[in-house]
Amino acid sequence: MLAKYLLKRLALSVPVLFGISVLVFLLVRLVPGDTVTVMLGAQYNEEQAQMLREKYGLDRPVHIQYALWVSNLMRGDFGHSTFTGQPVLAAILERLPVTLELTAISVLFALAVGIPLGIRAAVRRNRWVDYLATLFGLSGISIPGFWLGTLLILLFSLKWGWFPSGGYVPIWEDPLGNLQTMAMPGIALGTAVAAVVMRITRSSMLEVLDQEYIKMARIKGAPERIVVRRHALRNALIPVVTVLGIQVGYLLGGSVVIEQIFSLPGVGQLVLQAITNRDYALLQGSILFIAVSFVVINLLVDLLYTLIHPRIRY
Repeated sequence: MLAKYLLKRLALSVPVLFGISVLVFLLVRLVPGDTVTVMLGAQYNEEQAQMLREKYGLDRPVHIQYALWVSNLMRGDFGHSTFTGQPVLAAILERLPVTLELTAISVLFALAVGIPLGIRAAVRRNRWVDYLATLFGLSGISIPGFWLGTLLILLFSLKWGWFPSGGYVPIWEDPLGNLQTMAMPGIALGTAVAAVVMRITRSSMLEVLDQEYIKMARIKGAPERIVVRRHALRNALIPVVTVLGIQVGYLLGGSVVIEQIFSLPGVGQLVLQAITNRDYALLQGSILFIAVSFVVINLLVDLLYTLIHPRIRY
């Protein structure tokens, strides 16, 4: 049954990815100017621009350009960056570890803060812990990541000097230095997700704690700690995992701004450079890569349900 479900989900992913590829291809061309305009800059003249457009195939009809791009994708060829000449896939893979590390730190921060706070708020409903958690949830969702990141730089870098304001140190060269450079970006990116996880955990726990089997466990004299951890939390985590899978996609997209603020050489910064340069191949390839990652993550989340709740079958 699981194999059948996997095949069904993979089949459903095909039209989704097709739609994303069409949107990405068309939307990047709605931006005023094109690659050639940016390349020539102040030296722009129509004759030279026409030569470059013929060289890069930009003079062809849009549907022909799309068909060529998709046919190359089917062979694993994401194209080459117009500005650097580097293969797009190689450029993405080169920067991917930084984005994955930033995403992992953000998720860990969100889980470490959101789940315990959500549980505590549910168990201590309408008490000061619950009010504090609610305030954190509202603040975390309301505060933009770029504003929080800038505030962290002002306080912890420029005022107190505890962390560097930007840059990246590979973890295999200096683990402590890597943690110092990634801590603030991870918090800035993960705070909104922590707030969402906290709210979902709290509401899910409140619902589960009112179930009859929880009341029965309490009547039988089970310690409250066992009731919460063993009987309530496991069932309450299912919606949390669902939301977390969606939020990981948000983290991949949100890294565009955070990586730029903290000068992290990740995929997000690569996307921003591609937008600035109107580098069509690099931009299309990067966004499509993120979209595929989002689809894969959601598929993995669905499979994770069976581990959290063995009664779930596909």
